[in-house]
Amino acid sequence: MAMGPIIGDHRQRRRSPMAEINVTPMVDVMLVLLIIFMVTAPLLVAGVPVDLPDSKAGALDQEQEPVQISLDANGAMFIDERPVNEFDLPARLAQIAGSATEEGGPRIFLRADRGLDYGRVMRVMGEINAAGLKKVALVSTQGAEAN
Repeated sequence: MAMGPIIGDHRQRRRSPMAEINVTPMVDVMLVLLIIFMVTAPLLVAGVPVDLPDSKAGALDQEQEPVQISLDANGAMFIDERPVNEFDLPARLAQIAGSATEEGGPRIFLRADRGLDYGRVMRVMGEINAAGLKKVALVSTQGAEAN
């Protein structure tokens, strides 16, 4: 226990206990632990170093480009920047779903103008779902605009 200043005259030399906790050793230990974790964390992510052999085989196409379906302010529809008639949409979506190599079809990015009718966007989403395409993402811009 830490002792406080001497109380009384010099002959008695009696010390009273301090009521404060010394946190300096705890801070020192925490800083040492922080440095240890900062040094060892990158080593854990690196994994096992392996010198891989060369190959003439091409890389696998694991990241396919998503199909972009766009609806402009006038309601015109585009698949990958090519105009599509609303009546031709189910056939084009079935073609995309039929040529897919993965379950649920390729990823679909649906981009719609903010001024469009909600029902129009939902009809397109319904056609996408009816074609068997399950990976649909709605594209928006990032910002803190409040309307």
